[in-house]
Amino acid sequence: MRRCRRHPASILLLVAVAAAFTAGCSGTKKAGISIEDRLAKAEKETAPDKKATAFVRAARAQAAKNDWEGAKQSGAKALAALAGEGDANLFVPRLVDVAALLAELGERKPAREALARAIALADGIQDPVRKTELLAEAGAVYGDKAKGTADSQGAKETLKKAAEVADGVEERFRAQALAAVAIGYTRSGQAEAASDVVEKLLEAAETIAEPRAKAEALAAAAGVQHRTGKKESAEALLADAHAAAKSVERAESRAYALFAVAQATEAGGDLKKAVAVLKEADKAADKVPEPASQKKIVDKVRAAMADVEKRIKK
Repeated sequence: MRRCRRHPASILLLVAVAAAFTAGCSGTKKAGISIEDRLAKAEKETAPDKKATAFVRAARAQAAKNDWEGAKQSGAKALAALAGEGDANLFVPRLVDVAALLAELGERKPAREALARAIALADGIQDPVRKTELLAEAGAVYGDKAKGTADSQGAKETLKKAAEVADGVEERFRAQALAAVAIGYTRSGQAEAASDVVEKLLEAAETIAEPRAKAEALAAAAGVQHRTGKKESAEALLADAHAAAKSVERAESRAYALFAVAQATEAGGDLKKAVAVLKEADKAADKVPEPASQKKIVDKVRAAMADVEKRIKK
């Protein structure tokens, strides 16, 4: 451990050294950006997608402080920022993010409006895997009874579209697309439909060589099997998924793969093991070199960890 030296030169020097001791030796971190600064930054953004992202972040910070009205206002501003014309590749993911936020805040009507707009714009996305993932996420937000809009019909229609797109994805990427659909079905409470997708998913997973994709595909299949009561099959798939995830060399990809395994583990009800896997994901996330990418996965992992730990304490 580094030690801070004290020099008996003058009162001013003692004060300066004391300040250095507090900042350098105690390990105290600087305070994060304030909500006011987040809101000010959001207002200054000119690109619609960036403005929406900034307001979503501000809203989540407000919600964390129990400022629900402020969070709802920021969520409304995020949705308003995406009201005009824009690139589907930028607007669709932001609309789904905004919908998820609004749904969590109990603002189900505007959440559905955001989802409907996202689905309409999704036809403009050329990458079929990305299109599938976004449609599946939209379907999950539609159907999730706890954190979504609890619209089972909207979920069913959207996930059907996602599945149709996934079926047309070229073989080497099909498992990734099908995994997104399977997860979307389970999150929306449509376990039986998810089971139908799992069979295709497992067939596709057998052909995958890339470990992150394999881990995520197997974890998705395991999550569905857990939710449909096929525990033995789920545990076997999880073990294979975990092994594949740990073999991923690139830190960011390893973090995402382990996060997928943790989610599937949580779906099976083993919360303590889910936390253990999330801690593995957190270690990998800390090693991501690019700051923005690191922050994204670190925030994702730690939010999930806090949620699971809270459930363990109940």
